[in-house]
Amino acid sequence: MKSKEEISILSDNELIVKIVKTNDTHLFAILYDRYVGVVYNKCYGFASSKEEAQDLTHDVFIKLFVKLRTFKGTAKFSTWLYSFTYNFCVNYVSRNNYKKNEKNFEGELSDDSERTDSSDESIYNMKSDTLKKALERIDPNEKMILLLKYQDDFSIKEIQEAMDIGESAVKMRLKRAKEKLISVYKNLK
Repeated sequence: MKSKEEISILSDNELIVKIVKTNDTHLFAILYDRYVGVVYNKCYGFASSKEEAQDLTHDVFIKLFVKLRTFKGTAKFSTWLYSFTYNFCVNYVSRNNYKKNEKNFEGELSDDSERTDSSDESIYNMKSDTLKKALERIDPNEKMILLLKYQDDFSIKEIQEAMDIGESAVKMRLKRAKEKLISVYKNLK
């Protein structure tokens, strides 16, 4: 058996191979320590409180331990984990909040034929409190792609890898999500 220091310097891929082979929770704790902060921050973007973000983080890691053997190593583990976390959070939000928000949202879109400015600059100029409310009111999948792009600063290629979709699909989803977010934001002001 390797020493604790030798194990802690293993690459993510080497560590995952050992975890999958042995189901060793002590090895998994090393992986947990490496990524708990990042996962918490991603979960906090979907949660309504710090406690809910902590619960989501805990749930992500429980599910991750079970699903770790599905990691194929074709992308960086961190990219795969981001995708895993976002998908988990999107599913959580969809189950618990989307139906409620959809009902609240139905009558709020204006019917004006104003062209929505979906430039990056308009996203960056939004006030954070109103932006958070607007993000809660759009589809969780739209929220996910926007957070990948603007919070995590993923490139189109990285989003493509994380979501396992084509480049043109990423660009179109980003454009639609920005337009929806901006429209909802304008109605909240």
